Amino acid sequence: MMGLNQFAPWQRSVLRLPGGVTAETNTLAGGARSARLIFLNIAMLSDGGVRIPALWSTPGTVMRTLLATGSPVAHPSSYGHQTLVDVLAGIMDRYRPTLIHTLDPDPDFQVHDLLHPKDNDQPGCSDHRDHTPVALFTWKAIAQWVAASTRRDKSAPRFTTTAFRGYYNQRWPHNLPPAVLAQKARVIKSYGGAPDWDCGNAAGCGDYSQGGLRPLRNRKGWIRSTHYRYPTSLPAPTTDAQGRLVAYGVLGTQAVRWRETAPGSGRFGAPRGLGGGPLAPALATVRDSAGRQVLFALRFAALAGQGAGDLREIVVLEQRRPDGPFRAWTGLGTPESDPEHGRRVGCPAAVATPDGRVHLFVRTADKGLATRVREANGRWGPWQRLGGTEIQDGLTALLDAEGLVHVLAPGRDTVHHWAQERAGGPVALRRPSGLPRPGGDPLGAAVAPDGTLALVYRTPTATVPAVHGETSLTVRHFEGYGAIAAHTVAEPSGRREAKTLLLVGRDLGGEVQVQYGTGPDAKPLRSPGHLTPVGAPALLADDGHQGVCVVGLSPDATPWIWRPRPTSRA
Repeated sequence: MMGLNQFAPWQRSVLRLPGGVTAETNTLAGGARSARLIFLNIAMLSDGGVRIPALWSTPGTVMRTLLATGSPVAHPSSYGHQTLVDVLAGIMDRYRPTLIHTLDPDPDFQVHDLLHPKDNDQPGCSDHRDHTPVALFTWKAIAQWVAASTRRDKSAPRFTTTAFRGYYNQRWPHNLPPAVLAQKARVIKSYGGAPDWDCGNAAGCGDYSQGGLRPLRNRKGWIRSTHYRYPTSLPAPTTDAQGRLVAYGVLGTQAVRWRETAPGSGRFGAPRGLGGGPLAPALATVRDSAGRQVLFALRFAALAGQGAGDLREIVVLEQRRPDGPFRAWTGLGTPESDPEHGRRVGCPAAVATPDGRVHLFVRTADKGLATRVREANGRWGPWQRLGGTEIQDGLTALLDAEGLVHVLAPGRDTVHHWAQERAGGPVALRRPSGLPRPGGDPLGAAVAPDGTLALVYRTPTATVPAVHGETSLTVRHFEGYGAIAAHTVAEPSGRREAKTLLLVGRDLGGEVQVQYGTGPDAKPLRSPGHLTPVGAPALLADDGHQGVCVVGLSPDATPWIWRPRPTSRA
């Protein structure tokens, strides 16, 4: 992966960690790049038949490490629950990461039957039994590191997080086009191996199941998708009364606000902490009809383990007045009464209506939709289930040309659609749309220039998307993968009142691209400076000072602004 020979020697050493435990570290340098691996050597099966799920959930559990042949670590270590949390938090504090990748702490429930064989999944869920506690330990360690660092340094460390779904990829449509799949296969091949490799280790080298073409031939197809557990576009952009760009996001598991240094400067100032954590990287923002900002987030309300409850909740932060101070965070719970079901609730999505209401939506544990509505008087109604089933997370909520609420979600079979029939009325599930099967990434939607609703997405493994409205149109040149954002903006030709559809997403290399228009001659504009965001980029398009802005977060946890300028008519 670093461009070196696959048998390039690594420098091996011993790392002493909290709790008196030791770990092996391997480092490799290639030019300006380097990699460091830290092996805790906690086996899938420890002495006495102990597995890592018990280390998370059963008080008093102890796991002994596995001594690897030839390792510089001479003696085994013992891990209790808190020891592992302390070790992970200590590693984070030592190396100060700006981006932490981990697994899914709350995998979907999954029926295992003849149509959905259990395979390597844990009972009742769509993931391996070790993936879940590893993710939970990581999130608990993150929360502990943030708390300790904040007490010591008077500020939270600046980093962002991603969590990837695991065996979920086997259960849903594949979302990687051939070119991206080939790139992923090359990376995974780096971990591969074969019994006949002459790597200088008698025990063998590499993961035999990942060698050669085995991942591509595996019937389970795990390699053929990449799904985020929290598929939210962050930071979420808006503007303030002075015309400056404002963005809300999650940094160091706390909500933050960035504000542009001056209108149009293209630079954000230092982040202002808004608290609320520990939060997942899942945030939704709306401005209500009175001009006040309302933020929704998914909080890890409890990360206890050891037989205690693990709780999640949706929380809200509301401004007292436009551009004014915020009230305290308020818990809204979840639509689930059972905490285990509450852990499976999805990312919040929201929309504000002209009548003063704010509509909040989340995916439920049974893969349907639920809502909670803040009335014009500021009071929150109860959670209500809106039906539907077998949707993926990553909801799209918007108003149509008449100010009516629409919610769209990718399903296994087609796009699922909920909408109001009249202003102030209930949001209800509509008949199956009959649209082509989506690949599973969040859908782009906008009010088209003709006033109808336009929906933009890729079908499974497709390279280019299609726009679905009154008719369907393939967007020939917008090659890429992942989520697509859409908005209707002024046409680049400059003709008065002329409107066109603007698309934002990733190209095949993962960098940001935009495209004005969807006609056969429309071509995407590539971002300057090779902008590669963590997750999906966010789009702001208005008729005021900002025009079109794309906002994203770099792997160094720094937000960026791109104001694309079309060079020709789309």
